Amino acid sequence: MENIALIESFSEFKDDKLIDRVTLMAILEDVFRNALKKKFGNDDNFDIIINPDKGDLEIWRNRVVVADGEVEDDNQEISLTQAQRIEPDFEVGEDVSEEVKLIDLGRRSILALRQNLISKIHEHDNTNIYKQFKELEGEIYTAEVHHIRHRAIILLDDEGNEIILPKDRQIPSDFFRKGENVRGVIESVELKGNKPAIIMSRTSPLFLEKLFESEIPEVFDGLITVKKVVRIPGEKAKVAVDSYDDRIDPVGACVGMKGSRIHGIVRELGNENIDVINYTNNLQLFITRALSPAKVTSIKLSEEGNRAEVMLKPEEVSKAIGRGGHNIRLAGQLTGYEIDVFREGVEEDVELSEFSDEIDSWIIEEFAKIGLDTAKSILEHDVSDLVKRTDLEEETVGEVIRILKSEFED
Repeated sequence: MENIALIESFSEFKDDKLIDRVTLMAILEDVFRNALKKKFGNDDNFDIIINPDKGDLEIWRNRVVVADGEVEDDNQEISLTQAQRIEPDFEVGEDVSEEVKLIDLGRRSILALRQNLISKIHEHDNTNIYKQFKELEGEIYTAEVHHIRHRAIILLDDEGNEIILPKDRQIPSDFFRKGENVRGVIESVELKGNKPAIIMSRTSPLFLEKLFESEIPEVFDGLITVKKVVRIPGEKAKVAVDSYDDRIDPVGACVGMKGSRIHGIVRELGNENIDVINYTNNLQLFITRALSPAKVTSIKLSEEGNRAEVMLKPEEVSKAIGRGGHNIRLAGQLTGYEIDVFREGVEEDVELSEFSDEIDSWIIEEFAKIGLDTAKSILEHDVSDLVKRTDLEEETVGEVIRILKSEFED
């Protein structure tokens, strides 16, 4: 391989990756100096002249002329006879510059040099990609589905950069086809070896926060602040918003007329149910709002630890707890309080868990899912209603009611 051919092969990478001229020359010189060290043991006495724009490359070795038979270092010294073959008038003590052709390095060295060159270019490119995406952490990004795997979807952006969307960062209802555009938030960027691993997430609360920022002008402009976001991806989310301008209704602005503004966000998240709540420093009021749509009768905050005892009318309990306990769990995460629900006007009630020796735990869990976790809360309903609201058989429900009634009759 001639000098010019090697430079031309490098130019292909240069044009593709848009490496600037200074970086190009630095990479080339570094690669050639490594090759010279391996061949001659030292590169201090070599001059490398590179003109990548024209494809020119020259390597010159500088040696001192010594008398015949006194050469101790072939790389640093040259005998008088050898020097005079280059120029007849050389004398002992003078410096000799001699051009080194790549072919003189040997075929193996040239192949290794090219491989090193490619490696250095990729390393430079990967470093730039890492820096670029590190600055995008926490921001929304769009890329196209390239390959669908069991544990992740591989995406490619317009620049051909690979982005990973792991299965556990996908909303349960997500279904993507090859070639489809996917939006998510850049969750993390790490260098694994020399290659950047870019992880996208659609389940992060930050994704929902950034969707508010991109879809609602007042949030983007800073007139409305998103204080906190909690999510059960694909199921339910609660977003606390605030405004320092009393003329702006933050909840109304975010939801829009008949939900027009938030509709696009809900659709993006697979019809995730989003509650937008007015933030307040008044903890009791904030907890009340967080338990929406349930109407709270009263709240008592524990003096020790972040615990709240909430009193509700019996018909409001199931609303406060929500399907699968989602509402009360998210309300607790949003407010930072562990919330205990109590039924107003119910005295001498017994927790359903107290009957675990007579009622199987999975049956108790089924009732808890619809907000019925005490004996009297179940006895307030008839059998047919309980069968409709749970996955339990009529016979099972009837047996539970018999057990509970016998407790109060006793």
